[in-house]
Amino acid sequence: MTADSSSNVEWTVLVIRLAAEPTRHRVAVWRELRKVGALSLGQGVWAVPDVPAFSAGLGRARELAGRAGGETVALRATGVTDDDSGRFEAMFTAAREDDWTEFLSDCDKFEAEIDKEIRTAKFTLAELDEEEQSLERLRRWHRDIKARDVFGAPSAAAAAARLRHCTDRLADYTERVFETLHGTDSTSPREDAE
Repeated sequence: MTADSSSNVEWTVLVIRLAAEPTRHRVAVWRELRKVGALSLGQGVWAVPDVPAFSAGLGRARELAGRAGGETVALRATGVTDDDSGRFEAMFTAAREDDWTEFLSDCDKFEAEIDKEIRTAKFTLAELDEEEQSLERLRRWHRDIKARDVFGAPSAAAAAARLRHCTDRLADYTERVFETLHGTDSTSPREDAE
């Protein structure tokens, strides 16, 4: 979807009513909706673009609310004017931009961890396994945000580039672990270039 198509975008608006107590039910529904990327419009009112990427998450939220004895009503909506549609799209895209900003921050942490392991020469299989798990978590997170980023937030391209860079950094660290564990020549061309 592009900014030019704002007036054509349909939204699913989910209205949820749950008892105030116990709060765990409200929190479970709230967490599911946040996880799927729904935009909170006010207490108990959430919206997402009406595209398949959000169907499963909305279904889970409705199921959670139903099991807690709550009620849900799903509505289809569009902006009354193109300006209304554009503002709503901008609000949704701003939420995705926040997701990308947090993702980029975690990429920074991943790279700092790799730097630390290289600086301290901690080239073990256990550490490599841990870093591989961290990168896989970043990959899953990137996929999830990308699926929700219907309108293309500004930082999406930078996030994809950073994920590729993190992948390259792990490949370099993997080579160093392999060299250390298998006693290969420590004067490889890669190290001479550093």
